[in-house]
Amino acid sequence: DIAELSNDIWKVGEEDSIYIGLEHIEEGKLRLNGFGYSKDVASNKIRFTQNQFLFGKLRPYFRKVVKPNFSGICSTDIWAINPKDGTDLSFLFYLFANKEFVDIAYKGSSGTRMPRADWNFMKSTKWLIPKDINEQKAIAAVLSSLDDKIDLLQRQNKTMEALAETLFRQWFIEPARAGKPHAGGEAQDDWEQISLFDAIELVGGGTPKTSISEYWNGNINWLSGGDISANHKGIIVDTEKTITALGLKNSSTKILPKFSTVISARGTVGKYCILSKPMAFSQSNYGIRPKFSNCYFFTYLLIAYSVDELQSAAYGSVFDTITTNTFKGHLVLLPKPKIIEAFEDEIKPIFEKMLNNQIQIRTLEKLRDTLLPKLMSGEVRVADPRA
Repeated sequence: DIAELSNDIWKVGEEDSIYIGLEHIEEGKLRLNGFGYSKDVASNKIRFTQNQFLFGKLRPYFRKVVKPNFSGICSTDIWAINPKDGTDLSFLFYLFANKEFVDIAYKGSSGTRMPRADWNFMKSTKWLIPKDINEQKAIAAVLSSLDDKIDLLQRQNKTMEALAETLFRQWFIEPARAGKPHAGGEAQDDWEQISLFDAIELVGGGTPKTSISEYWNGNINWLSGGDISANHKGIIVDTEKTITALGLKNSSTKILPKFSTVISARGTVGKYCILSKPMAFSQSNYGIRPKFSNCYFFTYLLIAYSVDELQSAAYGSVFDTITTNTFKGHLVLLPKPKIIEAFEDEIKPIFEKMLNNQIQIRTLEKLRDTLLPKLMSGEVRVADPRA
């Protein structure tokens, strides 16, 4: 009684160009991480508008829900949902983003290998919601204000990331290509060509035995490939899993220091991020510490610049893999350490600001996710804005 599906099918040759698939919706984040274009997809897609929101209906995904502010087309693994009369669009969006709602949505799922939420089942569920649409709007406004702040901080971090990459190119890439003096003042002919392997310190990871409960749910963050992918080109604050000191001791995993870089080395290779605090990590990834004295951010940007080459050189019969030989095969041209250290001093405030923003983002996300079910259930009420 409060929502309906859009069945507006897009056809090849129509004007809509933006395409959203499940891979473009961040799990649990309620935002997009990118989009594609209609020329790259088949014709059996659903058209959506900015007056709808999208809900990923495959069970392996958790809370893939997003409300775009534009029109386009989406995968058939996604529902495009319209609010019915008397229901506010933003309120309905947050209802579908509620973990309780998601859990119930998949109880009536069909399929065994890839269970899908079933709309006929969903139509039979009943939910207690405010009858007054103004109260619905007030609830949505509280949650939207948190999302707006999260979005602002995310955009700030993307801008600072781009600035850091630009400075890296100005100091190290453009002068090397042009054979001109370095941004730090050193002539290019004083630089040395070395392998990427020799410019960084690679560290291997590991996984404590999952069958031993004493190794898990401790106070040491443990990174998997999924954690890195979810925080690609960013600063990671939390991980899905944690391990104990006993798990650390009895496995090959190691703790990397704060601001180290990690990169996925198997499967979806080339995803990378920077650590907000010391963390351990799995054997499917490489930890990277700086070879040059405490130059963590230079090292991160060097990996960011080199990642396309690393991905191109990855190999494997089943999964693409980056090995130590991949790093050894990629050459970089670098100045003397004093120039790298001067760059580190210049770039450090940018990354420290990014870290502060990322910590705020995580705090706001936790607040939103705590408030959301309480507001939706009526446990916490919002005052009528007209009062």
